[in-house]
Amino acid sequence: MKAHGIVHKYGDNVDTDVIIPARYLNSSDGMELAKYCMEDIDKDFATRVKKGDIIVANKNFGCGSSREHAPLAIKCAGISCVIAETFARIFYRNAINIGLPIIECKEAAKGIEAGDEVEIDYDSGMIYNKTKGTSFQGQAFPEFMQRIIQSEGLINYINNK
Repeated sequence: MKAHGIVHKYGDNVDTDVIIPARYLNSSDGMELAKYCMEDIDKDFATRVKKGDIIVANKNFGCGSSREHAPLAIKCAGISCVIAETFARIFYRNAINIGLPIIECKEAAKGIEAGDEVEIDYDSGMIYNKTKGTSFQGQAFPEFMQRIIQSEGLINYINNK
């Protein structure tokens, strides 16, 4: 499994209220939530993001509430993977549960900039910055996590078994 896209870059402590503002939580429809994804930190994100793009952030991405709306909004906006130095633990689990690939890699978070073209190999955990010609070793996805992601989430994975 691979991902390939253009980077949208954010800093530390991007919380779930910024990823999907509470005023839009009257819907649990992912495509509806995607229209407002990152609105309070990046007004043009929803109109700029393309299918396959990648979010890169620094420390503690997804902190705040435990709502699954945040990773769902990101996934439905077209983001193929989120790379961060660290993730809030509940966000990490929610992302896997809904089939959004995420990778912790401090070096990649520091060495990748907005607009860079990045490719990720989930089997090896390698992250390639095609723009700068650099690479970073992230953690490979275990086979069972890849199956959850390929199934579009934990519920689908369980139902397909």
